[in-house]
Amino acid sequence: MKIRTLGRHVREGVKNLGRNGWMTFASISAVAITLLILGVFLILALNVNHFAQSVEKQVEIRVFLDVLANKDNIQQVEHNIRAIPKVESVVFIPKDEGLKQFKESLGEQAKLFEGLEEDNPLPDMFVVKTKLPQDTAAVAKQIKTIEFVNKVNYGEGTVEKLFAWTGTIRNVGIAFILGLGFTAMFLIANTIKLTIVARRREIEIMKLVGATNWFIRWPYFVEGLMMGVIGAVIPIVLLGISYHYLLDAINASLPTAQLFKLLPLFPLANQVALTLIAIGAFIGIWGSLVSVRRFLKV
Repeated sequence: MKIRTLGRHVREGVKNLGRNGWMTFASISAVAITLLILGVFLILALNVNHFAQSVEKQVEIRVFLDVLANKDNIQQVEHNIRAIPKVESVVFIPKDEGLKQFKESLGEQAKLFEGLEEDNPLPDMFVVKTKLPQDTAAVAKQIKTIEFVNKVNYGEGTVEKLFAWTGTIRNVGIAFILGLGFTAMFLIANTIKLTIVARRREIEIMKLVGATNWFIRWPYFVEGLMMGVIGAVIPIVLLGISYHYLLDAINASLPTAQLFKLLPLFPLANQVALTLIAIGAFIGIWGSLVSVRRFLKV
């Protein structure tokens, strides 16, 4: 295709937006409102997934050693743990450090345990993290078989329920987003089809005077693309501004909240923007081309 011909198609596509003002406004509004709803649930799903990942990352295995284990035994236990393929990190915590951490966790009540340094009842231990949180139970079972390991604690029973809960949240979120996405596709595409149907006489006349199918399609291709992109930009701006103020409000009211920390504006905004623009552009083009095709059979 010649550059001059392509330029003509682009100009015609832009002109069509202005010629059909109210229909264009209706189509862009349908795209914007539908993608705004989709964007809200997409942001919610991404934050819920982030929360689930944060909870899973806190899962760890505490390996308590036999009180009779000497320095060489401890090194051998560490070597055996690191040899397990699914292990990501191993941190040794001597019993003196363990007692210090225990007292710090008690705050003011730590005074009740003054004097335990001389006769520390806590054993040496390792804190083990797996590459995938879901491998925690399997790795814990392997660690139990290692010599000089007295006890392994990873929250057995609770951890399995946690992973089942986070998995369900992810699956429900994905299913909901996909369902809403398909609904948005058909709703937007049908609205754009109405815009094209209103000009079916124009298409039929162009066909009768000898215009090729693609010569007719290209302006509608450009028009559909622009309606989809413009309709996506509007919710992107609204969502970006709203999320920015939401983050500021949460940080101001709960500055030390760590249980459910929202994702930062960036790169979340980039991910949502690219997703909505891609969906808007695809639906705009698809809706226009499918609608035009009906009237090319003259």
